[in-house]
Amino acid sequence: MTTEIETTSAPTMTPSLTRTIELAVTTAQIDAAAEKRLQKMAKTVKVDGFRPGKVPMAKVKQMYSNQAGWEALNDQIGEAFATRADADKLRVAGMPNIVPNEKHTVEGELGFSATFEVYPEIAAVDLKDVAIEQAQCAVTEADVTRTVDVLRQQRVTYQATAKKAAKDDQVTIDFDGSIDGVLFAGGSAKDYAFVLGQGRMLPEFETAIEGLSAQESSTFDLPFPADYHGKDVAGKTASFTVTVKEVGVAQLPELNTEFAKALGVVDGDVTKMVADIKVNLEREIAQRTKSITKNNVMDALLTAVSFDVPSSLVNNDIERLQTNAKEDLRARGIPVDDKMTLPTDIFKDRAERRVRLGLLIAELVKANDLRATPEQVQAQVSTIAQAYEDPQGFIRWYMSDANRLAEVEAVAMEDNVVTWALSKAKVTAKEVAFEELMNQNNG
Repeated sequence: MTTEIETTSAPTMTPSLTRTIELAVTTAQIDAAAEKRLQKMAKTVKVDGFRPGKVPMAKVKQMYSNQAGWEALNDQIGEAFATRADADKLRVAGMPNIVPNEKHTVEGELGFSATFEVYPEIAAVDLKDVAIEQAQCAVTEADVTRTVDVLRQQRVTYQATAKKAAKDDQVTIDFDGSIDGVLFAGGSAKDYAFVLGQGRMLPEFETAIEGLSAQESSTFDLPFPADYHGKDVAGKTASFTVTVKEVGVAQLPELNTEFAKALGVVDGDVTKMVADIKVNLEREIAQRTKSITKNNVMDALLTAVSFDVPSSLVNNDIERLQTNAKEDLRARGIPVDDKMTLPTDIFKDRAERRVRLGLLIAELVKANDLRATPEQVQAQVSTIAQAYEDPQGFIRWYMSDANRLAEVEAVAMEDNVVTWALSKAKVTAKEVAFEELMNQNNG
């Protein structure tokens, strides 16, 4: 049996981590493996005119010998590569690029060259002279009060009034806009409500409405900015006629039983509501300061030791990030062609950082026995569960899935690395303002 191995262009590899080994498999091994495959196929293959398992072997070979030969060849090469890599104690990263070795001339054998990357050797991490900032923030009563006020603002209602419209009032208006005497698309509306000062309308539009009472009208010119999102009117001046139908004054809900119940406090206890808000704030602030500190630790680790990373692992992560980006676009309602390829450059730095950190964390965990304990996993799940109405039910659900637990184990393991790093470095406390933490995205 003669077989040719398909070759492709060699992938980009990191030179310092690239290795090449020579392999050889005998044609007898390939033929024997192919015969075993054909015997197995014969038991299940379906051919018109024959019952399963009764197809003549000659017919099976005629139909599937090439397929069986290819599969046998790949299996034998794979086994040879694995045996050699194990014997040489090579830590292979990614898939090898295997091509025929034309110089191998031993009769009855096929020779191949396998080029691949290995995992880097990572030196011991020394942090004794490395400074790391540990984020801190205490939740004060003033922070709790401001949060309660925000929750009240989110539930604001508006009471009709005879007063003149001013900032923070809600106005309901009818308006018509025209350019050169012709109404333009999007320039008219009935019973349109918005709050003055929130920036939903152009400043000149809001200024023209301020000072008007219900049933009063105003006609004014409004020049659209040259960079206005509506291209048909951008840079042009429109004439608007606006009639105020209602002016509403903001009415914040009282801090009472009804408000507490609206926030999920069953018995409507306002004191309990405030206490719950404080607990939730402290949990959120703890997570955000922890996230900042973790990022600081990871940055410090990356600067403390230098090593090359396998290009194959970086490329794999780039592909994963590209897939995630497409899924995110689809989730936002943006149509994405499956064949569309996002530029690799925009993901390269992020992918390389992720791979480098992954390799470094794995090395630190191994060298310092920082694996997550069952107790840590349980504690992590319990912490997550506190944000749900039925914490115990959530815990049972979460603990029942191995994949979910693996994610928690990874987080707990990273927490152990952070704790270890802080114990070895020069740590300084960094106070972070409550407002800064709550306004930033640490996701």
